Order: sequence, then structure tokens, then C-alpha cells
Amino acid sequence: MVGETNLVKLLQSMSPQLMPEQYVFCCVQGGFADYQNLSPLAMFRETEGLTLVVTKAQAEANGFAFESVFSGITLTVHSSLDAVGLTAAVATKLAEYDISANVIAAYYHDHIFVQTEKAELALKALKEFN
Repeated sequence: MVGETNLVKLLQSMSPQLMPEQYVFCCVQGGFADYQNLSPLAMFRETEGLTLVVTKAQAEANGFAFESVFSGITLTVHSSLDAVGLTAAVATKLAEYDISANVIAAYYHDHIFVQTEKAELALKALKEFN
């Protein structure tokens, strides 16, 4: 199945859904194998260390430092990795409401992490595209 590239179609059909957990971004030392037992939602290697996206509960249980707590919103439309403008449109819409947008693009969907206390407002803002 080929992902959608038309920005208008993407925005009109994205149907944002809130993920049930609260997440944090942590920077740790070591390799991917050192943290696979946590089943992180995402991992990304940077020069400074390995970024893990894990539940708040996992971070606290493992003594990981974090700065903010986020709620994840999945844009349930199958967006192509070649689509142009979706991230910009979503980030711009959320910025109108003073909401940060931390985006992770996966194969089928885009996932937006917003401050937990602004998650419901973010959902409302994103539904304005429909």
C-alpha cells in the first residue's frame, strides 16, 4: 500500500488519535542493545548519546533524567515519507495554540508529541483541518 502524498488529502483525513501513555525523551549512554529490554517507542543515536522515547513510568523506574512529559498523537492517515508539507502544516497549526510539536515520522503514520497538559487542545487544533 502506497502512502498518501497529497497534502490536502492528508490534512483532511488524518484523524488524530491520542496515545494512552505519557512519554518522555531521555538521553542515555550505550547502544541500542543495552535498552531493548525496555521496548522503547523510539530510539535515535546522536553524537551526544542515545535518545530513548519511553513511558514516563519506565523512565522513573530506571532513574532516567527527563525534562518534560508528553502525550503522543498519531495521525492515522497513511502518509508517504515523500509527502511534502505535513509536518510544517501540523507544527504551524499547533504553534498557533502555543503547543510544541515533536514529530516522529514512521513508515505508515506521523506521530506528534505535545506537552501532556496541552494534549486535548492539540487534538482540537488538529481536528480543525477536517
